[in-house]
Amino acid sequence: MISSNDFKNGMTIVLDNNIYTIVEFQHVKPGKGAAFVRTKLKNLKTGSTIENTFNAGVKVETARIDKKQMQFLYAMGDTYYFMNMQDYEQIELDKSLLGDNAKYLKENLNVDITFYEGEMIGINLPDKIEMKVISTEPAVKGNTTNNAMKDATLETGMTIKVPLFINQDEGVVISTADGKYVSKA
Repeated sequence: MISSNDFKNGMTIVLDNNIYTIVEFQHVKPGKGAAFVRTKLKNLKTGSTIENTFNAGVKVETARIDKKQMQFLYAMGDTYYFMNMQDYEQIELDKSLLGDNAKYLKENLNVDITFYEGEMIGINLPDKIEMKVISTEPAVKGNTTNNAMKDATLETGMTIKVPLFINQDEGVVISTADGKYVSKA
């Protein structure tokens, strides 16, 4: 148990049988009345964000989250296989548990998988991932408008917009936050 006065960003708590991480908090002491703590909480299972207010000094249960660095091995159908690099234990995860993160997974990519009481609740990808362009149209000569972009299909099957100078079989760096092109690899 932890007091609402001791909240910090990134801390995980249990509230209404759900696991939340504290995105931001603000301790408020109005002129009249008791102090309170206004928080923005992110549900670790669903990804939704809520705002909640706690009275100052209220005890809240902390959630013990385990993070394990694992390596993505391969996917077979809708089943994704990961290996713990310390003890070589392998786990299988269904595509539905991974959500949109599945489109960023390529072989040998290291990810952090978070567990709560033995149950997988989330996957944390690196901020940027390097991928190979499998197919893209050649640049059209004379198309030199500002920020001209074209479609490119990456090795995971994901399609993104890249600048005209990117060719097939080249590496690109993409952001996992928004799935956009960052730079040439």
